Parts: sequence; structure tokens; C-alpha cells
Amino acid sequence: MFMQRLLKVALLGASGLVLSGAMGVAQSAEWQPTKPVEVIVPAGAGGASDQMARLITSIVQKHQLMKQPMIIQIKGGASGAEGAMDVQESKGNAHKLFVAFSLIYTLPIATGLPLNWRTLNPVAMIALDEFLLWVNSETPYKNARSFLDAVKAAPPETFKMGGTGSKREDQLISFALGKAYGAKFTYIPYKSGGEAATQLVGKHIDSNVNNPSENIAQWRAGELRALCVFSAQRMAYKNKITKDQSWADIPTCKESGVDVEYQMLRAFFLPPGTTKEQSAFYVDVLKKVVATPEWKDYVERNALKETFSSGPDFVKFLEKDDANHRTLMKEAGFAK
Repeated sequence: MFMQRLLKVALLGASGLVLSGAMGVAQSAEWQPTKPVEVIVPAGAGGASDQMARLITSIVQKHQLMKQPMIIQIKGGASGAEGAMDVQESKGNAHKLFVAFSLIYTLPIATGLPLNWRTLNPVAMIALDEFLLWVNSETPYKNARSFLDAVKAAPPETFKMGGTGSKREDQLISFALGKAYGAKFTYIPYKSGGEAATQLVGKHIDSNVNNPSENIAQWRAGELRALCVFSAQRMAYKNKITKDQSWADIPTCKESGVDVEYQMLRAFFLPPGTTKEQSAFYVDVLKKVVATPEWKDYVERNALKETFSSGPDFVKFLEKDDANHRTLMKEAGFAK
């Protein structure tokens, strides 16, 4: 009897080893990078996309979420076309991860470039970025209405609006703002939101529509003033950033009598010809990234709207967002 029990235990143990071994083979067969992953940023150094990409790569490294390193590649030439076309033309290369935002819609519409997000491999959207109307704090404008009244009363295009690139999100918001209020700006394109912030501090422009991360340092220093946010609801974050204000204290533009809304996706794509398994690997990594305290802190500090979407839900969002951009681009006369 004792020997029978020993034999039974031995057989159970052997089957357990076989099962364990099979699981190990399955796990090792899952795709993962075999060399460093290039993170392509189609925007200027110091802007929101660059800042976000650098944070994510630091989180991945700190928490050892990948065996291979991630290397930032700034390719913002030609208003982001340099980076976008690099990824578009890197068919089958799952070692290139594209930092995506509204460029994926606006660039092909404005330029006719053969870029189409539908041919790329959608990975995930990890946040929505807010945009605000900003002025220099030394100006007399305390709210959006007083500023826009001044723009409307001045000769057309007297006031200069700075933004990132041409025929992209910043210029689209400027157009929509002017259309909604009957005010016309001279739009000045810069290489990044960081440059637009510097120009506004120096009074070389009269306003910008930077997102929070691009103007937060100047806002905290008392150099810039936030007039309104282009979203349906106020931002949720109530910790004070300046002496007197939190992000939640900034009214929506609609509250100020300007019915303009705009939020921008922050997302990642792989090049065409990559697989579902390769996309799934990065989805898993990004899910772990957004669960870290470092990401939670970043989201709050930069007033991002937390959201995570992948698979069919992400594609559904992309379809709707693309249609909205196409309509606005045509109204602005930016469609090629």
C-alpha cells in the first residue's frame, strides 16, 4: 500500500512537471522585443509628446517591464511628417513604437502624404490631453471673454496666436475659437509647445492654446495666466498649482461664452504589417505603466484625462475622432 501511494505521488508529480514545462514553453513562445525599441516622437523636443514618452520609458526601465531598452527618437521635422512617415514605411518592424496624437488625422489631410492610421497597428490610447487658452500674466485679461472681446475689437489678425506646427491641433483650435467668437488671429507656428510657451512669456505672441504640461512651469512661476479649458467639464484636479489656483479652478471655455471643445488622444501605434501578438505585448506593458504611482502623479500634475482603450473600442474612438477632424479641417480650409 505504501509503495502504491509513493507511485501515485510520483506520477502526479511527474504530470505536474510536464504541465509546468508546457506552460513555460507557451510563455516563452509569446512575442517580445529581441532588440532595443525605438520610440518615435513626431514632435519637437520639450513638448508634451516628448515629455510623456520620456516618462513612460523611465517607468518601463525602473519597473523592468521589458527586457529590452526603449530609445527615444525625436523626429519632428516637417511638422511631424518625418516621424510619421518613418513608421509608415517601417513595415513589419515591431521594434518601432509610434507616439501618436491628432497628427495621425491632420497630417495626411493637410499635406496629401500617404499616411493612414488605418494601415498602422493600433496599440492603445492611454490618455486624453486638454488644451487651454493662455495669455501673459502682465496683460489685463482676467477671463476668456475680455480677451476675445479685445481680439474682436482690434483690426483682423492684430493679435498673434502661437502654437505647435501648421494645420495641426493648435491652429485648428485657434480657427474654431475665432469662428465661434468672430475674432481673427495671426497664427504663428513653432516647433514645439515649449517654444510657444517661451514666446508667450517674452510677449512675442499674445496667446497660445498649449496643453497643461507645456505651460505649467510658466503658470506656476506667475508668468502666464490660464483663461479657460476647451473641454465639456472642468478638470478634476484640485491641488493648488499656483498660489491661488488649481486646474479645477479654471473655467471651461463654454462657461466663458465660447462654445469650443477639443481634447487630443495620447496613444501608441506599431508600423503596418505587425501582428496582433506584437500589439498585445505593448498593450500589456502600457497597462502596467498606467498602473504605476509615477504615471498617476504625472497625470495629475499635467491635468491629463485618464482613459485607457485598446482593441475594437480604440478603433471605434479613432473612427469618430478622425471624422471630427476631417470636418474641422475642411471648414478651416486646411484640407489639401
